[in-house]
Amino acid sequence: MELLAFDGRTGAAGDMILGALVGAGADPAALAPVEDALGVEYGVGTVDRAGIGATRVAVRIPDDGDDAPDGDHAHDGRDDAPDEDHAHDGRDDAHATDHAHDDHDHDDHAHDDHDDHDHHGHHGHDHDHDTDHAEGAGPDRAYPEVVELVESMDLPGPVAEDALSVFGILAEAEAAVHDADPGTTRFHEVGADDAVADVVGAALLFDDLDPDRVVTAPLSAGGGEVTFSHGTYPVPAPATVEVAARADWELRGGPVDAELLTPTGAAILAHYAEGVESLPALRVEETGYGAGRRDLGSRPNVLRAIRGRARTGAVDGGGLDREGIAVLETNLDDAAPELLGGLQSTLAEAGALDVSVVPLTAKKSRPGHLVKVIARSEDAERVARRLAEETGTLGVRATGATHRFVADRRVETVTVEAGGETHEVDVKVGSAGGEVYDVSAEYDDAAAVASDVDLPIREVVRRAETAFREGDR
Repeated sequence: MELLAFDGRTGAAGDMILGALVGAGADPAALAPVEDALGVEYGVGTVDRAGIGATRVAVRIPDDGDDAPDGDHAHDGRDDAPDEDHAHDGRDDAHATDHAHDDHDHDDHAHDDHDDHDHHGHHGHDHDHDTDHAEGAGPDRAYPEVVELVESMDLPGPVAEDALSVFGILAEAEAAVHDADPGTTRFHEVGADDAVADVVGAALLFDDLDPDRVVTAPLSAGGGEVTFSHGTYPVPAPATVEVAARADWELRGGPVDAELLTPTGAAILAHYAEGVESLPALRVEETGYGAGRRDLGSRPNVLRAIRGRARTGAVDGGGLDREGIAVLETNLDDAAPELLGGLQSTLAEAGALDVSVVPLTAKKSRPGHLVKVIARSEDAERVARRLAEETGTLGVRATGATHRFVADRRVETVTVEAGGETHEVDVKVGSAGGEVYDVSAEYDDAAAVASDVDLPIREVVRRAETAFREGDR
C-alpha cells in the first residue's frame, strides 16, 4: 500500500502542503490547468528553514518586466513586510499587522498560506522574493462562485470533486462561525485567485502522487491571539476550529504563540487525511518539506510529508482498513411493518452501507423500533434526509462514531461438484493484512444449486467454501 504521511508539528497551510507534495515527488507540471485558468504562475524553489532544505511553492502574477532579486528572504508583498530570515520568534507581536497567515478562511481574513506563506517566484528559481505576488488578487468570491470557477477549469473529474469538497468544508466552517447559510458564504480572501490556486493545486498534486492512503499526526495550531477585521480572537481561529470538528485528525496547541494552522490548510487535510497518533510503520521512499514564510527560530517552519510503502492495515496495526463513517439513528413508534421492511432498499439507494431495525419500548410504553443506519461520512446528510422522508421522523441523531475498521473484501467464483455436474457458486472472501480469515458462500447461489441437485443448502455452502480453500476456482 502506498502511504503518504504528514507531520504537522508546526502546523500547515495551503502553500506548505503544495511544497510538501512537490518535495515528496509530485510533478509541478500537474499544476498547469490552474495557471491556464487563473493566469497565475506557480514558483517552485528551495529555501532554508532552521537548517532544513525545504520546498517553497508560491503563486504569482506573471510579469516579464519583474526584476526579482535572488535570496532566501521572501517578502509577503507589502512594503512593510519583514525579511523572513530576520527571525520572528513566532510570537504574536507580528500578528496585528503581519500575522502569520495570509491564507485564512475566516471571512475577511482568509488566505491560503501559513505563518510563512507568500506567493511569488518562477518555476525552478530558489528564491521567492517577488512584488508581483498573487496574494489576494482577483475578486472576492462567494461559495457558489468558487464552485462555478472550479467547474470551469479543465480538471480531471476526481480532482474537481476533491477541490470542491475542500471548499465545501470551508463553506460549512464559515457558515457555522457566522450562523449563516453555507450556500451564501462569502469567502473574501480564500476565494481570491491565490487561495483557489492553493486548493486546486493541492488536489492536482495529490492526484499526481495517487497514494492509497493519506494520514496525518496531530496538527499544531499554535497559540496566542490573532487580529483581523472582526476583532481579536484566540488561536486557533474560529474557522480553523470548525474545520477541525469536521476532520478525522486531532488538533493540539503550541508549540509557539503564533497562528500555525490556517483554515485552508486544515480543510485540505480534513478532506484527504485520516488521523493517526504517530507515524505508522512504512518503508520510506520520498520525503518532502513544505516551507512556510516565517522564521520560527530554532524550530523549522515546515510541513513534512513522507511517502512510502506500508502493509495493508499497518496504519492502525490491526490489519483492517479504516473507513470514515457516520452512524445515524431514530426512534419510531408509529411505523408500519411494510415501511420498515422497505428501508433496507430505499436507504441503500441514498448511500446507506447498512440498515438495522431493532424492536424497543418507546414513550408511553408503546412498542417501537430503533432504526440504525451506517453511511459514509460524505453521504450522511443525504441518507439522513431520506430516512426522515421515508419514516416521517422529526429528528435523526448522528452518534459519536467517526470511522469503522473493515476487511479487504472480494467476491470469487468457485465450482462445486454435485449431482454429477459442476455448478458455479460465488463466495465472499475477507482478508486483513493480506491474510484470508473468512470465506462465505453466497446464500442465493447455494440455495439455487441445492434446489437443482436435491441437497441441503448447508452442504452446498460447505462444498463451495472448501473449494475456495483448496483452490478449485
